[in-house]
Amino acid sequence: MLHAIIRFSVRNKLIIGLLTLALIVAGVIDLKKLPIDALPDITSNQVQVITISPSLAAPEVERLVTFPIEQATANIPGRKEMRSISRIGLSVVTIVFDDETDVYWARQQVAERLNEVRDQIPPSAGRPELAPVTTGLGEVYQYVLRVEKGYEGKYDLTELRSIQDWIVRRQLLGTEGVADVSSFGGFLKQYEVAVIPSRLKAMNITIGDLYNALERNNQNSGGAYIEKGPNALFIRTEGLASNLDDIGKIVVRHTSSGIPVHVRDVAEVKIGHAIRYGAMTYGDQGEVAGAVVLMLKGANASQVIHNIEKRVEVIKETLPEGVVLDVFYNRTKMVDSAMSTVKKNLIEGALIVVFILVLFLGNLVAGLIVASVIPLALLFAIICMNLFGVSGNLMSLGALDFGLIVDGAVIIVEAVLHGLMLVSLQKKLTQEDLDDEVEKVGITHDERRSIWPGYYPHCLFTHPHFNRYRREDVPSYGANSFFCVDRRVYFVANICADDGCFITPKK
Repeated sequence: MLHAIIRFSVRNKLIIGLLTLALIVAGVIDLKKLPIDALPDITSNQVQVITISPSLAAPEVERLVTFPIEQATANIPGRKEMRSISRIGLSVVTIVFDDETDVYWARQQVAERLNEVRDQIPPSAGRPELAPVTTGLGEVYQYVLRVEKGYEGKYDLTELRSIQDWIVRRQLLGTEGVADVSSFGGFLKQYEVAVIPSRLKAMNITIGDLYNALERNNQNSGGAYIEKGPNALFIRTEGLASNLDDIGKIVVRHTSSGIPVHVRDVAEVKIGHAIRYGAMTYGDQGEVAGAVVLMLKGANASQVIHNIEKRVEVIKETLPEGVVLDVFYNRTKMVDSAMSTVKKNLIEGALIVVFILVLFLGNLVAGLIVASVIPLALLFAIICMNLFGVSGNLMSLGALDFGLIVDGAVIIVEAVLHGLMLVSLQKKLTQEDLDDEVEKVGITHDERRSIWPGYYPHCLFTHPHFNRYRREDVPSYGANSFFCVDRRVYFVANICADDGCFITPKK
């Protein structure tokens, strides 16, 4: 097969040139599509089920929530392992699937099981929910909301958190590539009914009566419709509480004399906040509210951050006067720094290899022919990286070995130079003679020293690297194996064609 490739390459230089040009065009197009990130995301293919149970201790969480979920999801096809934690008020079940399993199919299967298990979990124990489709490296953007000087009395921590949840977060969730926005800091606003026990006792009312009254009298309902001539009048009632006064006016019960007892008669209705377990501070400005933007698994980090930045500029215009959105973490800086390191290493490595080749081969054209393997192999690797879903990062691109890439080409070019030098001492070579001699050097002249020493080690290097990439999903192995695949074909075909076209022996 190698004989046929070399013969075809030497006799059909135009076709090899067009194929090389097509490789360059396809590589440049895929280079623009290549996902760029600072580090590879090697998180396993997993689905998390989170249940919040504020009123339960760890043993009850394990017995009532975690165990039923584990039992219901134990027989999902493709499940690799399962682990869980049960804490006071929290249950987290992590289901790990094979790498070949589609994450959205896995989430659908888990969701179907959760619909069955919800009947087994008491309503007071919480409601199981799926975690966002993100990973441990999905935190790409973080910001805070703070109050400008002079507006401190206008916005408190509760108002900041409400602005975050109802203005900023809701707009960010529509951004392409964003999986979720996790809010932090401030006080989570609640309408609080603080019961006064002495009044409950005086009115002969239980807490259950008060709870049921609030539940029954805080909803809208609809009825049928009334036909009036050609029109239909739809019936609806509005009973949803919209402010503190509406909650205070809810009737709990009537006394024996028919006097209504309202919520405000037995409790204090006020604005409160949920129990919090931490706080967010910003510099020396005290407490603030903020959030972490999570990226979808497998998304292009650079593109997602660009989309977030554009949306944030629009959001800033909708914020109330005196509220400022400050970004304190942006993955772009980390990505740019990593890519700068990669570019520096690639450029310096390529220049050093080219210099050494020209110096030791003693022929500028031969050195450049060998060095042309580097950019073409890089473009081919980028095409394969897009095909197999490998992102460009510090591990996949920063671990490339240029010396390993050009070794086969050096063997062939050196053998061609040596053969042409011997023949040129006997006669003047025409282009056809050059082609014949290049073909002879590549096929008949000491074949074991010109072709196989450069080709066979590539096979030994490529196969285990690619197998390990497929088994362990390590980006550096994938990128290097893609480089070697191109090297195995290109240095045999194109190097021979270039030798016959450009190399002229020196007397």
